[in-house]
Amino acid sequence: MTQPQVLSFLILGAMMVLFIWGRLRYDLVAMLALLASLVAGTVKPEDAFTGFSDDIVIIVGSALVVSATIARSGVIETVIRWVVRRVTHVRWQLTILVSSVTLLSALVKNIGALAMLIPASFKMAKKSGVSPSVFLMPMSFASLLGGLITLVGTSPNIIVSRVREEITGEPFGMFDYAPVGIGLSITGLLFLQFGYRLIPRDRRAAPTLDEAVGISDYNTEAQVGETSKAAGMTVAKFLGLVEGGLVVTGIVRDEARRRVTLPETQIMAGDTLLLRGEPDALERAVSAGGLHLTRQDGTGKKEPLGIVETVVTPRSILVGTSPERLGLHAHYGINVIAISRAGHRMTERLGATVLTGGDVLLLQGPAAIMPERMEALGVLPLAERSIRLGSVRKEVLPLVILVAAMGLTAAGIVPVAVAFFSAATLMMASGAISPRDAYESVEWPILVMLGALIPVSEALQTTGGTDLIGAWLSSAAAGLPAWGALTMIMLAAMAVTPFLNNAATVLVMAPIAATFANELGFAPDAFLMAVAVGAGCDFLTPIGHQCNTLVMGPGGYRFGDYARLGAPLSLLVVLVGVPLILFVWGG
Repeated sequence: MTQPQVLSFLILGAMMVLFIWGRLRYDLVAMLALLASLVAGTVKPEDAFTGFSDDIVIIVGSALVVSATIARSGVIETVIRWVVRRVTHVRWQLTILVSSVTLLSALVKNIGALAMLIPASFKMAKKSGVSPSVFLMPMSFASLLGGLITLVGTSPNIIVSRVREEITGEPFGMFDYAPVGIGLSITGLLFLQFGYRLIPRDRRAAPTLDEAVGISDYNTEAQVGETSKAAGMTVAKFLGLVEGGLVVTGIVRDEARRRVTLPETQIMAGDTLLLRGEPDALERAVSAGGLHLTRQDGTGKKEPLGIVETVVTPRSILVGTSPERLGLHAHYGINVIAISRAGHRMTERLGATVLTGGDVLLLQGPAAIMPERMEALGVLPLAERSIRLGSVRKEVLPLVILVAAMGLTAAGIVPVAVAFFSAATLMMASGAISPRDAYESVEWPILVMLGALIPVSEALQTTGGTDLIGAWLSSAAAGLPAWGALTMIMLAAMAVTPFLNNAATVLVMAPIAATFANELGFAPDAFLMAVAVGAGCDFLTPIGHQCNTLVMGPGGYRFGDYARLGAPLSLLVVLVGVPLILFVWGG
């Protein structure tokens, strides 16, 4: 073993120890590994930052923006609301949720797909009287399986495609993963239909923020413009757009309030609707009806403003007065766009509502001044929640852009990086997502980790380290049939992934798997696919993949709960995945 090989292995080993230790964030660990490689001389200075210009960084970043835009579009929520009203049996609810997240994970990054459907799982759980834990872990596992279907479903697929391009000159295509991914997804769906019973039924999350502070309904006002869809509708028809969770408490017309609103009362352009309901229902009403939230400044400006959920403290200067009397916008530059008071059905208009300690307000204003103004008013921010009341939603356009990008990629007309970069750019340019929200949706630590680890991974190849490991593995697998060697690689990737980020696992394992295949005289495709499957299927811990981490708190799960459901599913993936890979990719 040469000195550069020894140094490469030492750096890799130290990196894995730091990943497992978990005290340092994974992007910092990757940067330290790159710095160590530079000092050791295994990475040349001119190659240090080539990873940041790699297509994979653009693909993953763009895919995150696209996922966030699709999540905000409301298309998925519209379909799920229709389903929630009609399906009440737990097993059918589970089937719909698991199938939906599997399909969506093939189209957008799996964590984005899962995040879209978590609210639906809570609604279904509430309707059927079960804990959300029954749905959340199966959904997380289904999102991992669904991510195996296409190139952009999960980061390991993108990285493996890049490795294949380096070896053979041709990357995996958008749907090359589909035969294996669909087979494993169907297997997982069938298993989860019954396997969900392995999850302890007493798992429940801590009380939600709504429960803790007693938030039930918000009261808000919305204006009906000349072009609003709600203009000309009856109250009953307007409420039908929202499908529950909303009440029209009054209509202000020509500065006079009509306190009694019957179902047949007609809504007219210029009306101000007084609405009460859950945040989701209010958001749907504003979006579906084409309404505009009332603002105390009366300017109707459309510049992007931040919305903060706050609670009025007993010593706040707001106590005992109203936003109108205080001149909230004139003196502080912010607006109250909704009010919630536990156990009280408010009938006053927003500006005239006399506030008390404990009221929950949605405050809207320039983000830069909000902290200072909140301190001056004596209100405290509540934990961050995804309240998008009054946000603009482009329902169909993001989906059209995504389909076009995937179609162009599948047809081989444009490369994946160009297609998804273009899709993300067009979504921002069309207003489907603001540039600020787009940048916030990008997981920058993941991109930094990828950019830093690519040169480190390549150093293992350039020093001959991957050839050495491949030779060791081929020696250990001497005499094994193709399925045995493939099983060894898949199990190795599965074993490493719970301790490393799955993208880091692939960056290390994919070159080794290709060398291993070459040593045994096999084509690399099957072994690269085995690495992608193994790294993409972390069902044993809550820390190996962000999807599992995402559902741990809301589901009230413990660390050991994942293995109860995940261990048999992992075994199924190996038993079904190895023969599938051999059948499709020919060993």
